[in-house]
Amino acid sequence: MLASCSGALLTSLFGKCFVYYNGLMDHTCVCTNGNSKAWYKAPGHFNGTLDAFIKIVRREGIKSLWSGLPPTLIMAVPATVIYFTCYDQLRAALRVRMGSHAEEAPLLAGALARVGSVTVISPLELIRTKMQSQRSSYRELSEVIHSAVRNEGWRSLWRGWGPTLLRDVPFSAMYWYNYEKGKAWLCKHNNIREPTFAITFISGAVSGSIASIVTLPFDVVKTRRQVEIGELQAMNLSSKASSSTLSVMTKIVAENGVGGLFVGFLPRVIKVAPACAIMISCYEFGKAFFRKHNQERLLTSNT
Repeated sequence: MLASCSGALLTSLFGKCFVYYNGLMDHTCVCTNGNSKAWYKAPGHFNGTLDAFIKIVRREGIKSLWSGLPPTLIMAVPATVIYFTCYDQLRAALRVRMGSHAEEAPLLAGALARVGSVTVISPLELIRTKMQSQRSSYRELSEVIHSAVRNEGWRSLWRGWGPTLLRDVPFSAMYWYNYEKGKAWLCKHNNIREPTFAITFISGAVSGSIASIVTLPFDVVKTRRQVEIGELQAMNLSSKASSSTLSVMTKIVAENGVGGLFVGFLPRVIKVAPACAIMISCYEFGKAFFRKHNQERLLTSNT
């Protein structure tokens, strides 16, 4: 738990910047002018990711690249602790029970761990999206929660849960399976038993990039639905029941073509690779550190 917590903190600090999605934690900057294609209303025009970095730093300072860090940490730390701790425990248990199919244990363990994590964190994510769309302060957090429950019931706090699972469960299943395979292959290739920091870093970056590309359409759908809910509430309009994932995808394709399902492709890949690499490397390093510490403490106590 401490290892995953440290990984979440470092990923938030070094992986947080002004883009659509950073791989492990969302940060949605909703539009305020009613244009569904405008993710962020700011002075000037951005001609790509690099241009956005330069202009934002010039106008708002380098600290603005870490804007929204507190809400990210509020979600990232508990979500990551639940996710990574459950994954390790499930993988160990499933490897024993799956016998000859033990190699597929990371795939199933990753999927199950993500279901639990998403279910716990989903209300926080929706509340954060509403706070961003309404420009609410942290002091108004309780009112945001009470308003959502009063107007739409407790179940409304899990709105977007389905699309989030469609994005995150396949992502986690592919990520962990490819990560474990890649790590094992690199260890074998280098004739070592324990993975080095470089091996975990490379394995995490490659597996995260592959998973993010495959699941990007579901991320676009989930974000579109939550942004629409936030905009309706910001205009004091009642939010109707969300459309199904398929209908939202159909609408996006009709409006923007198939490419609309892959909006933010480059920023997402740019962020997913280092975010996953930093997270898993810190996690593996933390586990190795505490394992060594526990072994040394056990030896000391026995002597």
